[in-house]
Formats: sequence, C-alpha cells, structure tokens
Amino acid sequence: MIGMEATNTAIAETESVQVIVAGAGPVGTFAAYLLASMGIEVLLCEAGPDCAQDLRASTFHPPTMEMLEKLGLADEIVDRGLKAPIYHFRERQTGEVIEFDLTELADHTKFPFRVQCEQHVMAGLLAQRLTKHPKAEVKFGHRLTHFSQTDTGVEVSLENSRDIVKVKANYLIAADGGGSIVRKWLNAQFDGFTYPEKFLTLSTKLELGDHIKNLAYVSYVSDPEEWLVLLRVPSVWRILVPASEDQPDDFLLSDDYKEQVLTRLTGISNVETEHRTIYRVHQRVVTRFDHGRVFLVGDAAHLNNPLGGFGMNSGIHDAQNLCEKVVHCLSQGHDNRAFELFGRQRHATTHNFIQAQTIQNKLLMEHGASAGQKQRLEQMRFLSSDQEQRRAFLLKQAMFTSLQEANAQT
Repeated sequence: MIGMEATNTAIAETESVQVIVAGAGPVGTFAAYLLASMGIEVLLCEAGPDCAQDLRASTFHPPTMEMLEKLGLADEIVDRGLKAPIYHFRERQTGEVIEFDLTELADHTKFPFRVQCEQHVMAGLLAQRLTKHPKAEVKFGHRLTHFSQTDTGVEVSLENSRDIVKVKANYLIAADGGGSIVRKWLNAQFDGFTYPEKFLTLSTKLELGDHIKNLAYVSYVSDPEEWLVLLRVPSVWRILVPASEDQPDDFLLSDDYKEQVLTRLTGISNVETEHRTIYRVHQRVVTRFDHGRVFLVGDAAHLNNPLGGFGMNSGIHDAQNLCEKVVHCLSQGHDNRAFELFGRQRHATTHNFIQAQTIQNKLLMEHGASAGQKQRLEQMRFLSSDQEQRRAFLLKQAMFTSLQEANAQT
C-alpha cells in the first residue's frame, strides 16, 4: 500500500459516510460544503495539515460567484477580494490597450465582474465552515493511499501519523490535484501535453499602476520577446512571465533575473518581491471523468495554462454538476447514466472550450511578426469595437458559454 513506512501501523475501526471528498483545495472544499448543505454526510480528507496557501488561482468568474452566493459565501469573497470588471489585452511594444468591460453583462448576472482573491481564502473559509457543520467531518493530515469499489460502494484507506483509517462510502470524489493519486490508481488516461517553457511568478507590493499608465487589475500583455500576465490581488501584484526550459531555476529565482523583469516592466530598480515561484504548465484532460462510484474533478481531471483564469473555476463547475447528480442518486437510487452524463458534459466543455480558449489566449500574447498573429490582433480589435461580437466574447470569457454548452449535452 502506498505510504506504508512501518510494518506495525495500526488499522483503525472502519467508519462509514455517504460521500468522501479527497483534497481540501478550492474544488474539494466547495464540493464537500455543497453536499453538506444539501443534507449529505460527507468526509473531507486532506494530506496536508491545512488548506495549502497556493498562489496560482486568483480569479473568480461571474457564474462561479453565482454558485458561491447559493452557499452564502459570495459577499465574503467580494469583501476579501477586489472587483475587476475591466480587463485588458495590451500590446507591450506599441502601448495599445484593448479593453473589455464585464459591466456590459449586468443584465445577465448579479456579478458583472471578476473577483480577484487568492484561492486559499475560499478554501479556508469553506473548511472552517465544514468543521462546524453537522453533516461534515474534516480530516487534515490524512492521506488517501488506496481505495477499492464494488457495485454498492467504495472503501478508502486514509493514512495519518498514527494509523490507517478505513472509511466506507457510497461515492468518492477526487479533487486531489494535478498529481491525483486517485487518477493514478484508476489508471485513467490523461491526454495532452506539457509546455516546453517554464513559468515564473513574481509577486510584489509595489503598486504597478503608479508605473504603468491605465493598468487594469487583470492585464494580458502581448510581446514577441517577453509576454506577461499582470494580476492584482488584495495583498500584491502577481506577475507571470515565461522562461526557457534551459534556463536554470537558480538563475530564474535570482535577484539578477528579478531585476531584469521588474526594471523592464516598471522602469525602476530594486523592487522587492514577496514570492518567487517556478512551475510547469500542462494542457491535459482525462479521457473519462466518471469511473463507477469514483469521480475526478478539478485539476485531477484537467490541467490548462492560467491565461484566462479558467482552471479553478472550471473545477468548481465540475463539482457543482457532479454534486447535483450525487444527491439525486443518493435519494432516488444509484444510476450510472446520471454519472455518465456528468462525464460527457464536463469532458466536452473542458476539451472543447477551456483547453481551446487557454491555448488561444497564450498564442495571442506570445506572438512574433507572423500573419497569423496580425490576424488575431485584428480580431481582438474587431471584438472590442462591435457590440454584438463583444458581448458574445464577454459571455465566453466569463464562462457562461461553457456552462450553457455543458448543460446542453445529453
């Protein structure tokens, strides 16, 4: 069994619950709290000691805010985040700014803006609520090491520092991240690719708006030499830049390289940073989301580049779709067709929309002098100037279109 380090590890008495959720990130905590709020007994397990302070995801799109509102969480996320109704596609060399304003969707949603807030804020709030919920139990420091399933349920092994806890459930929801142990045990095919370049994220408390004219809280900066993503969250500005895979990590994290990036961006030197992180970026979708009584959601099911802020949001949309079907089957009886529908709906929108759009966003920013790039830039200008096309683009970028298309799958 994975993680067994001592032959005398005790096996605790078997527990039982209706649903086990593995992973206490934003997707797992959302799924667990949604189920508990609908009267389902749920166990949330997490290998770490708490919700990880991950800085990657920081954008909440309007339909996600609508889902959070139903759980009574939207106001707190707005209060702890920043409203970002306007976002920019910027040409670094010419200074051209193509602006999009989500307030044009005020007739479509109560939340015509993005909310910029670190993902761990939501996960922490939900985990705290779960510890007090009568239908929920949270086990931090419990790593899922193995599971088995039958026609009637799932048995999961959770390892902690003292023993192995056995838990039986009707269903297992795996929200255990890109390295999902559940996906590996399922031997589920994870199709796609990994980008050759590395991605470096720097964060700084320097107010970039004082040094870059007309800077929106969300700005995608196109440049043939060094494209950028600039994102404001309450505590810092986050700066995402690509880096060649042959550049050593030590150099990319060095003060010298930090100076190169930030001096070129702001025109000033010796800018202090709060964090410097390197990570690899993938475009992958699991071939199947539903596996009997075990389901993959969020990063366990799909990975994409961060350009557009779709990753965490699409994971929450996975969980919303799945949990509705879990509740139905727990009350009406297990029905494989319901979960097969979940799999079709979420695979289709993840593959056809999320992956395609994030790839397109990256192409727009990393351009050279190609005819294809000139055509993409002209298309962005057209989208910005044409009211009908602009609205369709906003609905797509705000993820309403992907949800509508997913729910139309039968």
